[in-house]
Parts: sequence; C-alpha cells; structure tokens
Amino acid sequence: MEKSRVLVVGGTGFVGRRMVRASLAEGHPTFVLTRPELGLAVDKVQMLLSFKAQGARLLEASLDDHRSLVAAVRQVDVVVSAMSGYDLLQQLKLVEAIKEAGNIKRFIPSEFGMDPAMMGHAIEPGRITFDQKMVIRRAIEDANIPHTYVSANSFACFFVGNLGQMRTLVPPKEKVLIYGDGNTKAIFIDEDDAGTYTIKSIDDPRTLNRTLYIRPKENILTQKEVIAKWENLSGKVLEKIPITGEEFLASGEGTDYINQVGVGHFYHIYYEGCLTNFEIGENGAEATLLYPEVEYTRMDEYLKRYL
Repeated sequence: MEKSRVLVVGGTGFVGRRMVRASLAEGHPTFVLTRPELGLAVDKVQMLLSFKAQGARLLEASLDDHRSLVAAVRQVDVVVSAMSGYDLLQQLKLVEAIKEAGNIKRFIPSEFGMDPAMMGHAIEPGRITFDQKMVIRRAIEDANIPHTYVSANSFACFFVGNLGQMRTLVPPKEKVLIYGDGNTKAIFIDEDDAGTYTIKSIDDPRTLNRTLYIRPKENILTQKEVIAKWENLSGKVLEKIPITGEEFLASGEGTDYINQVGVGHFYHIYYEGCLTNFEIGENGAEATLLYPEVEYTRMDEYLKRYL
C-alpha cells in the first residue's frame, strides 16, 4: 500500500521533531510546515534544513494566511499537529483549512499527554490546556474530519529522569519526595516512541476516529518502582520524604504560573492515578497491542543516560 503523504505542523518543536523523524523513518513522503514568522530563529531554521537534507519537503504557509494554509494541506493526505501548549487554539485555523481543502484522510491534533476527555475535573490553572484540547476535538468532529487522538501519557524526560521531582529534569542526588504512599501507577513513554506509534497509526483503519492510548506494559510503574530502578542503576539509596496530597497542593500556592500548572498535573498523575484509573473503551485502541513489532524503550534503559 502506498504510504500517505504527511504534513507536520510544529515540526521544530519538542514533539514535532519526533513526528518528522518517525514519518521519515516509516517511509512516508514527509512535509514540514515552515512559517514566514520564523525570522531569526536560527535553531529552528537549522533544524528545518536538516529535515530537508533527510528527505523532507518544506512547505511555507502561515496560520494567519488561510489561502496558503489550504494550499499546503491540499498537497498531503495526513496532517499531524504538534503545536505547543501556548498555541493550541491556533489549531482552529488548521481545522478550517482542512475542512475547506476536503482531501485529508487523517488529522492528528496536538495532544500527546493525558486524555483531555478524562480531565473535566482538572485543577486550575492547568485545566485550561485540557479545555482547549476539547474545543479542538469538538471542532474536528463538527467538521467531520477523519481523525485520531493520541494519548501518550507521561513523557519520560519530564517524569522519569527526575524521579518525579518538580523543577528539575535530572535525578536528585540526596533526597526524593514521595507522593502519598508512592504506589500509584503511572504510564511513562520515551518521547521518540510516541512519535513512532503516532505515525504507525495514521494509515491504520483500526485507529480511525478513535483515541490511541500508548500504554507500554513494562512502563506502567509506580513512583517507588521508578526510584528503585534508579537506585539499582546508580548504586545509591536516596532519602525518601513522603508528602501528602494536601501538602503538595499547598506547595504550589503563590508560586509562578508554570509551577502551579505542574503541581496540578503531578497531583492528577501521582495522587489520583489519572493515567491508569480507567479502562480503554470501544472508542479507544492500545498502541502496543496494535503494533507489537515496535521495540519500545523500557525505563531501566531510559534511566541509563543519566548515569
């Protein structure tokens, strides 16, 4: 079967660059949207040129220029949006372009975390992200655009390398906070694997108009299990300091906006178990079952890079 032509929007971002690489690796004719607003963003320009050297085609269009966006969309079969959390509602312009173009076989909006459909109770101020994702979902469905939503749960770089600690991305040296009893299950995934599973889903009829949940069985772990893996690898035992849910929420009061958002997300994951406290329903599919050929990264292996 001929591979679909894929357009990645937000291709120079943290998630987007992984979507571009995965699309190229899977043999898809891959297009990356470039925006005139790039200006002097040298790192982004260099990354785009790198993608071009690897075989991607660069398409210039602006989210503020509807005609150029429609023209870009008409050149492909699939659109993958990896726009950042600060630009989520900008995707409404992309939805309008896809609707007018009328040729898109699959649209993957920018989600890739917790399932927003399960987060109606989310704590402010972080809930705005989930609310905006649901606005995009409703627009997609109202326009009858074929789609797949991707829930990649927790990227390991934000939750594993730091052993679940706030305001750092590397393992603590002496002490580690334990959320509650530390035994709530969460789901962790290597960021590159998220790209691989997403791209594998785009031509798959089993994921059409469904949510793809990425739940690698061996990466469904408690915080204590992640810490134990690190201690085993590093040969060093950390002092463990338990913190109750009430104490943890209180720690975010009066702090900066980003930290407050993080506290809310961490609370939902480590105290509520929002990633694992529901079963996948008939409108969902599990990635590792659909694509058993993917050798996903286990967290033991992931943690080795921090030694």
